[in-house]
Amino acid sequence: MCNHPDITEGMCLYASEIFRLQETFAFVPPSELEYSLNVSAQAVARMLRRMKAAGLVEHVRYKGVRLTPKGVAAALPCIRRHRLTEVFLVDVMGFGWDEVHDLADRFVQGVDDVLEARMAEMTNHPTRCPHGEPIPTPEGEMPPLNDEPLAGVDVGRRLRLSRVRTHDREILRYLGALGLRPGVEMRLEARAPFDGPVRLRYAGNREAVLGQAVVSVLWVERLD
Repeated sequence: MCNHPDITEGMCLYASEIFRLQETFAFVPPSELEYSLNVSAQAVARMLRRMKAAGLVEHVRYKGVRLTPKGVAAALPCIRRHRLTEVFLVDVMGFGWDEVHDLADRFVQGVDDVLEARMAEMTNHPTRCPHGEPIPTPEGEMPPLNDEPLAGVDVGRRLRLSRVRTHDREILRYLGALGLRPGVEMRLEARAPFDGPVRLRYAGNREAVLGQAVVSVLWVERLD
């Protein structure tokens, strides 16, 4: 997956997660990596020191880290293979979308370029993972998106659910049970004040009231 002799698979994994988190943070706090990768503070600190020495990240004290151009180049092939593997696990092997993130972490270690190409062919060359995240091209380019957090959208807007930006299995199972997956069109009917819940109408007359823990991971495209 990583074509540089000084870049390990572990570095690629961290680089891909930093890339994802940089959409939220200008500099990614190490604590966010501890949470998202489920590793200790000591493990994160060791890896970030190695990545800095390899020229993959820059670190600003009291702020966090961000990828260098070399770090981005290392992250994109890893992101492609991981997200493509998630699609394969859902569409071909029948796993649930709440199961595949952790499974893909293990499965992808045995995937080479030949298997990656075959998985892409078998899944009709997808451009999004099951959670709606874009899949980089084989040439290492990330497709652009035109979406935004649901939390910042005005009441009354017609929307399409674009991405569910969490690995939390309970949230994914909950949204799956509600029928709220990427591609679903909906209308933001109401939002309670003081960071209260929101009410969505979708799939005809279905409604869902979602708290901020769920709203915060939903990204949408405006339809009007």
